[in-house]
Amino acid sequence: MRPLAILGGTFDPIHLGHLLIAQAAMNQLKLDRVIWIPTRRPPHKEGSAYEHRCGMVEKAIANNSAFVLNTVDTEGTRPDYAIETLTHLKEAYPNRQWYWIIGVDAFQTLPRWYHCERLAPACEWLVAPRTVSVAATTALFPNSNSDQEQMDTQMSSLCQQVAGQLAEQNIPLRWQLLQMPLVGISSSLIRQYCRQGHSIRYLVPEEVRAYIILHNLYF
Repeated sequence: MRPLAILGGTFDPIHLGHLLIAQAAMNQLKLDRVIWIPTRRPPHKEGSAYEHRCGMVEKAIANNSAFVLNTVDTEGTRPDYAIETLTHLKEAYPNRQWYWIIGVDAFQTLPRWYHCERLAPACEWLVAPRTVSVAATTALFPNSNSDQEQMDTQMSSLCQQVAGQLAEQNIPLRWQLLQMPLVGISSSLIRQYCRQGHSIRYLVPEEVRAYIILHNLYF
């Protein structure tokens, strides 16, 4: 079966870190496609209009034929839920092997997601690491031989905790860490830079930077 991966998020705005995560997943799993899904109605967040966030994703991925924007259309006004997104995509793309690309911080909340008992076993989870203090990892794992080994050990430990929580509920979970360089870029940092009048050049694709300026977002 041809493997597909989902990368969902608010993308407010999409930035180079998101693109790096998607490409790392492509490299590691030999994926056929990465399907980008901007959340229409995030359960716990408010932000820029859905149309703007989709527009920025479309600009950012336009030059990569393996990246596909999919605007999952859900009924009503309630928030989007991951299980509904995955169900919709499995109907649209039958007989595929499914992966879900997710940051480690969001992955740690997986046991609290809506219908986690159905969602967690329905795909394999590709967990993107985050930047953490080397001093903190040294304190936690003093026998590690390198900064990268410390980082991998800590990220694996965090993921194993999630797997353990789900195992207590008899929910199976398949996951693996993405092997990738760490980039300390976040959407909140970009919004902050915009408010402060700082340049966001090299934090987002140039097409996204032009879109933000054109539509006066985050200023």
